[in-house]
Amino acid sequence: MKDAVIPYTLPEVQDHSFFFISQHVMPQIEAGMHRHDAWELYYVTCGNGTRMTGDTFMPFAEGDVVLIPPGMPHYWEYTPDSADSEGEITYLMVAFSPEFIDKCINTFPEIKRRIYRENLPDDAIRYGPASAAVIRRALTAMSRLDDMGQLCEMIRLLPFVFTTSDHTLIGRPVRIERDIRRIREVATYVMANYSHRITLDEIASHMGMNRSAFCSFFKRNKGMTFSQFLTLYRLETACGLLRDSRKQVSEICFATGFNDLPHFNRVFKKRYGLSPSRFRASAKQTL
Repeated sequence: MKDAVIPYTLPEVQDHSFFFISQHVMPQIEAGMHRHDAWELYYVTCGNGTRMTGDTFMPFAEGDVVLIPPGMPHYWEYTPDSADSEGEITYLMVAFSPEFIDKCINTFPEIKRRIYRENLPDDAIRYGPASAAVIRRALTAMSRLDDMGQLCEMIRLLPFVFTTSDHTLIGRPVRIERDIRRIREVATYVMANYSHRITLDEIASHMGMNRSAFCSFFKRNKGMTFSQFLTLYRLETACGLLRDSRKQVSEICFATGFNDLPHFNRVFKKRYGLSPSRFRASAKQTL
C-alpha cells in the first residue's frame, strides 16, 4: 500500500506572498486526491506517472509544466522506475493565492494592463513546448534565489503564465463545483452593482460568456432568469431598507436600482401583496 503525502498549506500572508518548493519524494509516496485555495504552477524535473486534474485522468512526464486553478481536486501517482539515481521523483512548484494576483494587479499598472481577472482560467492547463521552456527557466532560477529574488522573478513571470496561448486543456472542474463557483461570482457582482443598471451583455461579458450561453447557464442553475434573480435581490434589499431605515420610498426605489417609482410600486406589490408604504407600516407593527 502506498504512503500518502500530506498536502501543503499556504504560509501566513504576513510572512510570504507565495510558496515555492523544490520537492524530492520517493515514488511510493502518492499525492492523494486533494485541493488547495491557491494556484499551483508545477514543473516535473524528474519522473513520470499519472495525474488526475478535475474531471481528467492522464499521464504526465518529465518536463511537464502545468497550472492547476484554486479549488480543483487533483492527485499525482508516480511510476517507480522513473525515479532519479537517488531513487526520488523531483519537481519545482510555486503556489500563489488569488489575493496575490489581486495585489499585483492593484499595485503594478504593467501587470494590470496584461492580466484581467475575468479571463483567469477555470481549467487546468499544460503549457506547450515554447511556453514550458520559459516557465522551466524561471522556476529553475527561483530555486537558486533568496526570498526577494523569488518574488521579483514571480512578478515578472505572472503575466506570462496567464496570457500565453501556448497551452492545452488537461482538466475541467467537476461541473457542479464550477457552476457553484460561477453562481457565487454572479451573486458577488450583483451585490456590488445592483443599485446601477446591469444588462445581460454586461454580466455575460463579466463572466467570460456570450449572452446566450450565460442565460442558459443561469437558468439551469438557479431555475429563474437573471432578470428575475436581479429583481428579487433588489426587492429583498428594498424590504430591508423599508424595515430598518428612515429613507423615503422614492429614495429606496432609486437606491435599489429600480429608477422608476410607479414600476417599483407595481413590482413590489405583485411580489409581497402590499405596497412599499403598507409593507413598512406592517413591519413596524410587528416590531
